Amino acid sequence: MRPNFLVFIVDQLNASHLGCWGNRQIATPHIDALAARGWSAAECHVASPICMPNRASIMTGRMPSAHGVRHNGIPLSLASRTFVELLHEAGYETSLCGKSHLQNITDKKPAPHPGRPVYGKDAQRPYPGDHRQESIARWREDPAFEPALPYYGFGHLDLAIEHGDCPQGHYRRWLAREHPQALELAGPAKAIPTPEYRLSQVRQAWRTRVPEELHPTAWIADRAIERLQGAAARERPFFVYCSFPDPHHPYTPPGRYWDLYRPEDVELPASFHSSEPPPHLAWLRGERDAGRAVKDSQACFAATERETREAIALNWGSLSFIDAQVGRVLEALEASGQAGNTVVVFTSDHGEFAGEHQLLLKGSLHYPSLTRTPLIWRDPAAAEGGRRSDALLSSIDISASIFERVGLEPYNGLQGRSFLPLVRQEPGHASREHLLIEEEGQRTYFGFDGPVRMRTLLSPTHRLSVYDGAEWGELYDRRADPTESRNLWNDPAQRALRGELLGELARQMLAHADTSPAPTAFA
Repeated sequence: MRPNFLVFIVDQLNASHLGCWGNRQIATPHIDALAARGWSAAECHVASPICMPNRASIMTGRMPSAHGVRHNGIPLSLASRTFVELLHEAGYETSLCGKSHLQNITDKKPAPHPGRPVYGKDAQRPYPGDHRQESIARWREDPAFEPALPYYGFGHLDLAIEHGDCPQGHYRRWLAREHPQALELAGPAKAIPTPEYRLSQVRQAWRTRVPEELHPTAWIADRAIERLQGAAARERPFFVYCSFPDPHHPYTPPGRYWDLYRPEDVELPASFHSSEPPPHLAWLRGERDAGRAVKDSQACFAATERETREAIALNWGSLSFIDAQVGRVLEALEASGQAGNTVVVFTSDHGEFAGEHQLLLKGSLHYPSLTRTPLIWRDPAAAEGGRRSDALLSSIDISASIFERVGLEPYNGLQGRSFLPLVRQEPGHASREHLLIEEEGQRTYFGFDGPVRMRTLLSPTHRLSVYDGAEWGELYDRRADPTESRNLWNDPAQRALRGELLGELARQMLAHADTSPAPTAFA
């Protein structure tokens, strides 16, 4: 019998914020229990620490340089195959509840970058098909609009598009139809005043008046429960993707979750007072100290101690609320009678600085708080739970593992590797010795002349990062310096190691060159 799948994915979660990852200040009992009964990866890292590229990598099992979503603002081509599409073709009932972000949610045109020529035509023609199906403007302008199904393999959609307490999509339609009075309570203009919170002043947080039971996080759990109940009645194998837009900023934990944790009680990360910053981190701190830091955008910024404590406390509030909803969905899975044949996965699309090195949000600094994501795999076929692996894994490995678990032949061009041999503790399994992380940004900052372009190589012992156009780089000893506070790039004693890792980075980039499409003829 083919297994069912229930996949929980959250947005922008620092793995160290979970109780099962060692946090003793936050309550995440349901996620912790999932880890205690399952297998988890201590060193799972993203293909790219940006939302759209890494979500596309999870869906395709391919690096951004292969699937083409280099950064936010580039939709995943509808011509791309996803593992969900193969499940759908194999007879699975496939459902997405919550955030997708495989297509652009805004229609805002990117600003031209100084020094970069602007051409009237692109090297590639626009993707065929409709790639504005997650556009907020489109949903707002056409109340009857519905995405074409199957959508990247999903036969059913309940979309919540964007963040905050009232995202667009099916959620907002439901709220307007069923609870119009709550719709009038949403947004920062209607929020409960919190003048003591500095993040409220830059609209990175607001105390919503939307009740807990009507908040988008609860609505997503409700829709996932409906899909589990319906799939059980129809006796088809199911794949339910329960995708929460939180704990991403702006932080809007509802009701009692707003002040469940007090900023005054939050412990700052060990790296908060790190010295000897690399040039781009020094630039961010300099912007803050000069009063020029931009704190009301999606980009990372150097924060004060108070701002950091606020962000962590509110992030924890959102995460505890998510944990409660995860518990509700898991309870519904048990009640459906399908838990004994359902693989449950918990992960995140990327991390969050959460005060590491005085940073908030996310950006082009590949500290582990940003690149490492939680990965829990609870499999009824596994012999025992509570085990954790230190092997290097990538987010592209999730699809390959699902293919193996179902017994489906993957497609040409899949770059992920199944981690099921690790779950099964198979002797002789060779883990990755190195891991590649790609990033191509949209923003020009850090004192660079253009958008950030970088590549990172991880080994079990070191992290190496190089930047396009920069003579400097980063090299850290991950074991001796786990907070990555001492950059060894210019250390004469590490010159040979730096050269060795640069050579391995080139080999990893070559190994991840695309092999799709396959040739149709040979000369």
